[in-house]
Amino acid sequence: MRAAPTGTLFDREFLQHLEMLSLVSRRRVQGQHRGDRRSTIKGRGIEFDDYRAYQAGDDYRYIDWNIVSRLDRLFVKLFSEEEDLDVHLVVDTSRSMAAGAPSKLALAARLAAAIGFIGLTNLDRVGVAALTSTPGARLGRLRGRGRAFDLLRFLDALEPAGDTDLARALRLHLATSRRRGLLVLISDLLDPHGYEEALMVARSHRLQTFLIHVLADEELAPPYSGDLRLVDAETGGAVELTIDAEALRAYVEARDAYFRGIERFCFHHGIDYLRTASSVPAEEIVLRYLRQGGLLR
Repeated sequence: MRAAPTGTLFDREFLQHLEMLSLVSRRRVQGQHRGDRRSTIKGRGIEFDDYRAYQAGDDYRYIDWNIVSRLDRLFVKLFSEEEDLDVHLVVDTSRSMAAGAPSKLALAARLAAAIGFIGLTNLDRVGVAALTSTPGARLGRLRGRGRAFDLLRFLDALEPAGDTDLARALRLHLATSRRRGLLVLISDLLDPHGYEEALMVARSHRLQTFLIHVLADEELAPPYSGDLRLVDAETGGAVELTIDAEALRAYVEARDAYFRGIERFCFHHGIDYLRTASSVPAEEIVLRYLRQGGLLR
């Protein structure tokens, strides 16, 4: 057996914690291989789950004759199967993800690595892609703990570049996907086209969607004051302004309204949402907040 992967993304103690976790899927999965996940699809599997009324074409071998003798009606046994889950990890690698200390992209890579490693350990199929305004580098569906090296190497090499159009990039990325599963999008959502269309693209593919919204500390609470010239990291557009107490109050009000809008949108469309600063340790986010948020158990 190959040793556990190490490198700049994890330490061994964190890996040991990850090995005890698994991803949670609330949607039906239809894996081609049996893995470590209980499917909600009832069929001819390996463990008894329930009964249903007999329908024309059902196999007589699955009729429960004890119930027939008591109720004088035909019922067949249903079973649960262990199925693998398709996990789509999508990381925003646009230039704005370079902000923060550590950078938003550094945290995004660590979170994607942790989630992907959990999936591989549990025999889920894991794919990872970098997106900006177009699909960037991607790694196909990996399966098994031995592929964790490939996943970590891919994520460790990501660099921020390009502008943002997540809806267009996701649409192109998912165009060839025909399998349901779980999509984890990690982004700062600083997209001039808005975040709504991008999230609806994922929903249109019937993917359970978990959004991790990563922001830099200075975006959450700007430490600036006085006369400044601010330059957009992606477009190069500049604006000159004076930052005083009144301007900061207006910023906080606009920020909070923006966050409430995202929360309402995600709640309305059944999208799980977690917001974090890039300075929060990945270990705390994974072992505490992602478990509380229902992505991991």
